Amino acid sequence: MKNLNTNKLVARSFAACVMLLGLLAVSIPATAQTVPVVKPPYALKVFAKGPTSTSQPDSIVQWGDHIIVGFENGVAKDGTDGKSSTIVPFSLSGKVERTFSVPGHNDGLRVVGQDDLWAVQNEDANPNLVVIELNAGTKKQYKFPPTPHSGGYDDMVVKNGEVFMTASNPTLDAVGNNPFPALVRVSLSGSSVLVEPVLDGDATATDISTGTPVKLNLTDPDSLTIDPRGNIVLDSQADSELVFIKHPFTQEQKVGVLKLSSSVTGPMNATITVDDTAFAPNPKAFLLLTDVGAGVIYRIDSEPFGFEPGTAYSASDTLGLLGTLNLDNGVVTPIITGFGSARGLIFVSPDGDNDGDDK
Repeated sequence: MKNLNTNKLVARSFAACVMLLGLLAVSIPATAQTVPVVKPPYALKVFAKGPTSTSQPDSIVQWGDHIIVGFENGVAKDGTDGKSSTIVPFSLSGKVERTFSVPGHNDGLRVVGQDDLWAVQNEDANPNLVVIELNAGTKKQYKFPPTPHSGGYDDMVVKNGEVFMTASNPTLDAVGNNPFPALVRVSLSGSSVLVEPVLDGDATATDISTGTPVKLNLTDPDSLTIDPRGNIVLDSQADSELVFIKHPFTQEQKVGVLKLSSSVTGPMNATITVDDTAFAPNPKAFLLLTDVGAGVIYRIDSEPFGFEPGTAYSASDTLGLLGTLNLDNGVVTPIITGFGSARGLIFVSPDGDNDGDDK
């Protein structure tokens, strides 16, 4: 009889615990999304979110009075799951205008010429290129030759009418070096992409902070942009470096490297990985940032006088922040923290295209 009563007490206690846990589950909300913390004089607001069927906004470009964003949708980075990304043009007020589907994992967008949008998929392997004629809404897919580095292709810039791409996810040699092209020039022929090497992953460069020659080892070529002086700027993400290429694909080509650091997680020389970097063009422009983790596209303004022309801003994917970049010593000083994973950056001029290319 004593054992039976004990069992009943245990059962009642267990039931009470279950009921308490149920109440706690109801009363305690799910972990809320982190709200970004903004330092003055900057202001932050949501610019847009994608259509219901999309997720993970990343690459972003401007086409006239339209903003175009690539949504990765959780697709495998080598495209082997057979799924598709979504390209979404927005109005300058953040309204969805239409959508385009592209096969694979989109991680590069660029407007080439007047109205051709180049979308590159599968940065880890099996790359493909889709060109969308934006006025007509037509699409054509192009095939890359086998990649010498065994990876894929990532971001693009247009300089003097020529398209340059990063050769991403390279296979490293036995000692961890990348002897393959990290930056290439591409053109189209029929339904194929023609690829020419521009900068090898183990090329010689000048350390911008010290002025001394160094040998590069670009193990993670990623995003591209063009600075106010017309140099191509290549982000080797995992290496925490920005590489500046002057006069690319010419006899006068020169290369500089800027090692990145930040005091946000400890000492001043703590390394920081960044994704996109953008340069303020004029005080009237505003900045857009894609947050892959939160699924949100944010607008940043500098109040009340606007952004200082020429100032560089970098987004850190791993630390979830946006900061100003010192172009002399590579230090990133946070101005906004608390993003899920800050990725794409673009300064937008309300009166026309301004994605930093064709200089």
